[in-house]
This record gives sequence, structure tokens and C-alpha cells, in this order.
Amino acid sequence: QVQLVESGGGLVQPGGSLRLSCVVSGTFFAPNTMGWYRQAPGKQRELVAAITRGGSTNYAESVKGRFTISRDNAKNTVYLQMNSLKPEDTAVYYCNALVGTLSHWGQGTQVTVSS
Repeated sequence: QVQLVESGGGLVQPGGSLRLSCVVSGTFFAPNTMGWYRQAPGKQRELVAAITRGGSTNYAESVKGRFTISRDNAKNTVYLQMNSLKPEDTAVYYCNALVGTLSHWGQGTQVTVSS
């Protein structure tokens, strides 16, 4: 059974940084596209950033220049480095991995940006 386990969320002041990690286990196949989504209270879940197995990346306009997605294929791990955080980045962040044709989700990790 494929499992995604996220870590690295927390409380940070505006302008601060956090690094999220997500480890994918339970699969013999390397994930294809991996990504991070977020959902703020009262809002729909939205794509933050995605990365293919080959390293091509895609970012939401609101995080370009501040967030960086990367992955370690040997460890089936994806990272999200978040810099210059703003209060509007506050949300539950979810990891997503496409394994074969199936999409899998982590349980989510809370990121709160507040002074």
C-alpha cells in the first residue's frame, strides 16, 4: 500500500522559512510527478508546485520566486523549501504522488504564518 508521510510544517513569522518533506513508501515503482498542494480554510485545494521524475517544475504564480520544489528519486522524497513566507501562505499542505496511473495523497501538514 502506497503511503505518503509529510513533515516540516509549523508556525513561522512573516518573512521566515520552512522546509516540507514527503516520503513515499510501499511502492516498487518510482513516482512520476510529485507535488505539493495547499488548502486554506474556506478555500479549495490548490496546486503549489509540482516536479516530474526528470526534474521539470511548475509553480503557482503566488509562490514563484519564493518556493522551491525538489526531489530525491533514490529516496522517493519530495521537498518544498518555502522562503519569504506570508500570512496568506497559511494552509494545510498536502503531498501528492502519481504512481503509475494512481494519485496518492499524504495526510497534510499545517503551515501557519503569523506574528
